[in-house]
Amino acid sequence: IHAQQAILRPTRNFYFWGVTRMPSAATKNGAKQAPEWRQSACILCSANCGIEVTLGGDNNREIIRTRGDKAHPGSKGYLCNKASRLNHYQNRADRLTSPMRRNAQGGYDAIDWDTAIAEIADKLSTVRDTHGGESIFYYGGGGQGNHLPGVHAQSTISSLGIKYRSNALAQEKTGEFWVSDHMLGNWAHGDFEHCDVAIFLGKNPWHSHGIQQARATLREISKDPKRTLIVIDPARTESAELADIHLAVKPASDAWLLAALAAVMLEENLFDEDFIESHISGMDDVRAALGHVDIARNAKLCGISEDQIRTTARTIAAANAVAMFEDLGVQMNRHSTLISYLQRLLWLPTGNFGRAGTQYIPNSFTNFGAGRLSGKSPVTQSPILGGLVPCNLITDEILTDHPDRFRAMIIEAVNPVHSLAESQRFREAMRALDVSVVIDVAMTESAREADYVLPSATQYEKAEATFFNFEFPNNYFHVRHPLFPPLEGTLSEAEIHARLAEALGTLPTERVADLNVALGSGRDAFRAAVMQGLAEDPSLMGVAPALLYRTLGQQHLGAELAPAAALWALTQRFAPTSASAVRASSEALANTHDAELGDALFDHIVSSPSGAVISSEDWSAAWSRVNTADGRIHLNQPEMLDEMAVLNSEQPFSAPAAYPFVLSAGERRAFTANTIVRDPDWKRKDRAGTLRINPNDARRLNLGDGATARVTTATGIAEAVVEISERMQEGHVALPNGAGLIYPDQAAAEGEDVVGVAPNELTSRLDRDRFAGTPWHKSVPAQLEAI
Repeated sequence: IHAQQAILRPTRNFYFWGVTRMPSAATKNGAKQAPEWRQSACILCSANCGIEVTLGGDNNREIIRTRGDKAHPGSKGYLCNKASRLNHYQNRADRLTSPMRRNAQGGYDAIDWDTAIAEIADKLSTVRDTHGGESIFYYGGGGQGNHLPGVHAQSTISSLGIKYRSNALAQEKTGEFWVSDHMLGNWAHGDFEHCDVAIFLGKNPWHSHGIQQARATLREISKDPKRTLIVIDPARTESAELADIHLAVKPASDAWLLAALAAVMLEENLFDEDFIESHISGMDDVRAALGHVDIARNAKLCGISEDQIRTTARTIAAANAVAMFEDLGVQMNRHSTLISYLQRLLWLPTGNFGRAGTQYIPNSFTNFGAGRLSGKSPVTQSPILGGLVPCNLITDEILTDHPDRFRAMIIEAVNPVHSLAESQRFREAMRALDVSVVIDVAMTESAREADYVLPSATQYEKAEATFFNFEFPNNYFHVRHPLFPPLEGTLSEAEIHARLAEALGTLPTERVADLNVALGSGRDAFRAAVMQGLAEDPSLMGVAPALLYRTLGQQHLGAELAPAAALWALTQRFAPTSASAVRASSEALANTHDAELGDALFDHIVSSPSGAVISSEDWSAAWSRVNTADGRIHLNQPEMLDEMAVLNSEQPFSAPAAYPFVLSAGERRAFTANTIVRDPDWKRKDRAGTLRINPNDARRLNLGDGATARVTTATGIAEAVVEISERMQEGHVALPNGAGLIYPDQAAAEGEDVVGVAPNELTSRLDRDRFAGTPWHKSVPAQLEAI
C-alpha cells in the first residue's frame, strides 16, 4: 500500500459546500468568451441522461459546469441532482496510474505495462493449459454507462477459453429474465410516457430512475386526474408520496399481495377475454392456480386491506393502458422470481401489451433480457440463466477442493468484494485463487485482494457507449466522445484486451496488417476482407473486438474514438435485420443501399455526440419480437404455478427473535451511485449513509437522530449513524448502497478513511432465491442496539 501511494494522483480542485469552484471565463482582447459545451452522458444510473459540460481547472481536466443535453434523444435536456457531482468521479484522490503487482509481504509494487501484460498472460494461460479455460472466471464488463469493456473483454475471454462469467445482472434481474423469456421469448418494458396507470413495484424512481425523465414523468402522472400512479413499497418513499395509491406492504410480503390482486381479477371477471383468446396460451392453468388463492388471508398477511386490494385490481383492469416496472426492492427479496411471474399476471391477461402506454419489446443491439437456462455451474450445479452464474454462489465455486473449481478470476470495472453478499468470504475466495486480475480506475476493495491491478482510463477519458437503451417506438444509441485524454500510465480497456490477446497469441499481426491494407482501399474492401477472414478462420470471431480496434478503430476513427470500432460488428448484424426501422430513423439513412446500411449506421452513431436514433417503428412491431415458438404469450410456467401454490400454506418472512429487525441493505437515495463515485465528499447530504429507523423503534431502543447504533446480523457487525424517519415501518430499517468505501483522507491516522457502512459486510450468500439464486439483500434479519 505504501508503494501504491506514489502512484495515486490527487487531481481534485477546491470545493466549498459541494460546489466546484469555477474559474473566470477565458478572455480574448479583454472580452469574456462563451464557454464551450461538450456533449457526454451521466454515468450514475442506468438512464445515462445526456449532458453538456464545460471544462477548466488544472490542465483543463476539471468538469466545471453541467447541464442537460436537449439534443439527447432520450433525456431531452432532463437531468437530476446527481449529475452536477460528476467531477468527484473524474477527479479524485484515488486514481491509479501504474499496473500493480502483489509482493510477498502482501503489499503492492508498481510495474510497467509490458511486464504486467506478459506475466498475466503467462499465468492465465498456465491455468488454462493445466485445468482448462473453464477454470478461469470472468466477473464484470462495466458499470453504469461503462459498457464497452464488456464488448472488448470478449477478446480475452475467447483467447483463454473462458466458459463461466457473471455480472451485477445476476444478482438483480435473472429471475425476471427467465420468467419474461418463458412468457414472451424476450424482455418487455413499460411506456410510462403515455400510460393511464403506472405501477412501480419495489422501486423508487425518484432516486433510482430507470425510465427517461423520471421525476418529470412522476410529477406529470401524479398531477393528471385522468392518470393513476401506484407504488408498491414498504417505505413511504418520495415516489410513494406522489402516488394516488401507495400499497405499503409488510416487508418481504409482495408475493401475497400480487397473488391477491390477480385473484381478484379472476373472481370479478376483470381479465380481457378477447385478448386472451387472440394472444395467450396456458390461461386455464393460471385460472386454476388463482382460484385457490384466499384473498382475505393474503390481505391480512401482506398488511393491505382487502378493500384496497380490490379497488387497486379494478383500477388496473379498467385502465386503457398500464405500464409496470419491477426493481431491486423485490428482485433482491424473498420469492423474487415468483414475484416477477405474478406481476405479469396483472398486465398480460388485461391486454396491456403492444399498444401505446402499455408494455413493449424494444429494438436494441443487444438483448439484455436473455433468460434461458444455459447449463449449470461446475461445482454447486446451480442453474445458469442468461449465461450468468448466480453471484451468491461464486465463492462456493472457489472455496472447495472440487477438481472443477474456479482457479483464476478476471474482475473488470466492478467491485464484487463490496457489492456481493458476504464480503468477508469474497475476500477469502480471491486470496484462494491461483491468480486474480482486477481492471479498474482505483485501488478498490476488490483490487486490494488481487494479484495484479491494471489501471484503466475513466469513462470520460475514452470513447464509451450506453447499451441500456430500451425506448420505443424510437430507440437510440449513444457513443460518448472522450472529454479528456487518459492520464499517463492508464489505458482504455480496449487497449488492455488487445494487448492481452496479442500476448496470448490469438490476435495475428498479419491479419491486422491485411485488414489495414484493405481499409486503405475503402470500407467496402474492408468489409469484404473481414468476411473473407472469418470464413477462412472462424476463430477470429472470438477476437473480433480487438481486431476491429486495431484496424477500423486506430486507423480510421483515431485514438479518441478507437474503442467504439467494436460496435461496427453490431451494426453489420443489426442493420440488415431491421432495415426498414433503421432507414426510418434518420434522413441520413433513408436512401442507403442494403450493402452499405451497416456502415452508414455505424458512421451515423459515432458522429452523433448527443446520441443517434437507430430504430423507428410503429406499435405493431412490438409483436414481431414475441419470440416464442408459436408467437403467442405463454403464461403456464409449471415451476411458478407450483410456487404460487406454496403461498397458500406459507406465511411471509418474519424476523426471528434473535434478529427482530428487517434490514434493507442497499437503499437508493439522493446521493448514492453504487461505488462509481468513491469520494464521500460528493454527497451534499447524508454523507455518513445513515441507518433509517421508525420513530417508535428508535424510542424503544433509546436512539436519537445522529446517535450511533450497532447493527448485528448472522454474518457481520457494523456501527451506523441513526436517522429517525417516518418513511419506515416499525421493524423495518434501511442502509444506503455505495457507502463504506476506503478513500484517501489526509486527516485519518493511516491516510485513509471509511465513511458509512458497507452493506454486504452484513449480508449472507445463503439468503437467495431458489430459482435464480438472486440475493435477499432487502430483507436481512438484523439486531439493533444503542451504543
